[in-house]
Amino acid sequence: MQPRIPSPKYDHTFKDIFQDIFDAEYEDRFKEAGIEYFYTLIDDAVARVMKSEGGYIWACKNYDGDVMSDMVSSAFGSLAMMTSVLVSPDGDFEYEAAHGTVQRHYYQHLKGGETSTNSVATIFAWTGALRKRGELDGNQELAAFADKLEKATIDTIEAGEMTKDLALITTIENPTVLNSENFIKAIATRL
Repeated sequence: MQPRIPSPKYDHTFKDIFQDIFDAEYEDRFKEAGIEYFYTLIDDAVARVMKSEGGYIWACKNYDGDVMSDMVSSAFGSLAMMTSVLVSPDGDFEYEAAHGTVQRHYYQHLKGGETSTNSVATIFAWTGALRKRGELDGNQELAAFADKLEKATIDTIEAGEMTKDLALITTIENPTVLNSENFIKAIATRL
């Protein structure tokens, strides 16, 4: 793994971009809403997140956003429950599961071992993409399928059938811990 070496010029460019956008598009709206904008370095942002109860929005460079969103999702449950949607300025969309959720399990699988990989983020990345495709094509059946698959996934977990990562943090008594394949099959049964 390559260490991240910050570039003052690169970091300062983002500071300038964020400030320009704020000045041009948001400054008056922020004043009206009684909220503030400020730029801070990633280490300060992390400290604020860890001590905070929320109530703010942050904009990050890609790598910093990956690290911070992974930190928050892990602190509030499971990294494997988090998806993200990337939207380009020209309106293209990319739906993805969180980074790094299954590497260790994948290597275990390659060795023939059983895994209990939580596939919720992957499922929801797909349902988000399918719902968007349905919206773009006017295909209500596709969007409805995405909704039903998400509901089946949530219902499975709420019924106490879940992967090990969720079983370790749930308040549901005596959850059924499922391996990767059986978790998918339990969702399919409800679907």
